[in-house]
Amino acid sequence: MNHTTSAVNLLKRHKLRKTPARVEILELYAGTPHAMSHGDVERQLDEMDRVTIYRTLATFEEKGIIHRAYDGGGGVKYALCGTNCSAHHHDDKHLHFSCVKCGNTYCIEGYSVPEINTPEGYTINEVFLFAKGTCNNCKL
Repeated sequence: MNHTTSAVNLLKRHKLRKTPARVEILELYAGTPHAMSHGDVERQLDEMDRVTIYRTLATFEEKGIIHRAYDGGGGVKYALCGTNCSAHHHDDKHLHFSCVKCGNTYCIEGYSVPEINTPEGYTINEVFLFAKGTCNNCKL
């Protein structure tokens, strides 16, 4: 199945209208093995309006299509969600790995965030497992 067909099916599954911007952004994420920031998307799709990109990314996050992948530098990158994400729950409790050489951030499935027991009165909203090092491509 090609990226366009996958993008259209993903939009249908999440009950979103198929617009050229949504399809193009989903195709970009599907064809990129690492997380991307708003700025990364904007540089790749330079003809697309930055507000359209911002709104599209916000909608995709809200609907469970993409999730935040923090890069350790204060910025936020987004990666495609797995099949277990929805508008009500993001299943993104896995390792996010940022390469110190190329700057790319990868979702590493199979390494889960451990369950954290907090003292009484504390509520956790988000937990991230983050590591920095050198990715496979940069080691070569």
